[in-house]
Amino acid sequence: MFGKISFIGAGSMAESIIAGLLNKDFIQSENICVTNKDNQERLNRLKKRYNIYGTMEKEEVIRDASIIILSTKPYDIKEAVQSIKEYIQPNQLLISVIAGVSTDYIASLFDQDVPVIRAMPNTSATIGHSATAVSKGKHATNEQLEKALALFTAIGTATTVDEEDMHIVTGISGSGPAYIYYLVEAMEKAAVESGLDAKTAKELITQTVVGAGEMLQQVEEPVEILRENITSPNGTTEAGIKTLDRYDFHKTIIECVKSARDRSIELGGE
Repeated sequence: MFGKISFIGAGSMAESIIAGLLNKDFIQSENICVTNKDNQERLNRLKKRYNIYGTMEKEEVIRDASIIILSTKPYDIKEAVQSIKEYIQPNQLLISVIAGVSTDYIASLFDQDVPVIRAMPNTSATIGHSATAVSKGKHATNEQLEKALALFTAIGTATTVDEEDMHIVTGISGSGPAYIYYLVEAMEKAAVESGLDAKTAKELITQTVVGAGEMLQQVEEPVEILRENITSPNGTTEAGIKTLDRYDFHKTIIECVKSARDRSIELGGE
């Protein structure tokens, strides 16, 4: 169904997807090819780590690829397309995981009507737990959309959204793991400053985050009820929540997500 998958761009998102696909045995390493703008050392590291094929020869990367995943930085997309567009064939599917950049803009860079799917996974793809949103460009078919959904379902969950919603998706699930890690950093620091050893703190906090995630998935109650169930009057949790409220934690998170969304919009404009 998939054959050769080629990556244009070899950054952290490309690596997360590659690792996830290989860890899930979705594709054989010899069917993955990767290139980038000029960093041969990075390609060599990926080749060694995953036993995939990496080269600066763009025609070789594009040849016979059923899916081409565009994973450059937003400001590199025009140059990247220039380097590959003469080799693109009508039957090849382009999937962009580039933040902020629309399918219409990507399609406009080619000299033909190319099918483009836009996706926003996150780095949890590495372990098969990405939350990926997917949108279909105007030249892509429903069959190609299903193909993209199958690919991203292999490394987590995949949900179809309107492309206009991709900016807010970037702010929540695309950037979301970093917010969680930032919270965990603070919790670990508080634990160690209070005398708990770092290893024990990490084990307890990690399982707490995993357990909360499982509760959100498996229990039907709204998240507010789950929080309230833990927050006994005059108890320890209430004391902690009151401190978060005093520092306007709720508003801070809302503004955090909106800032990521706005930056996604800016990147599209740039």
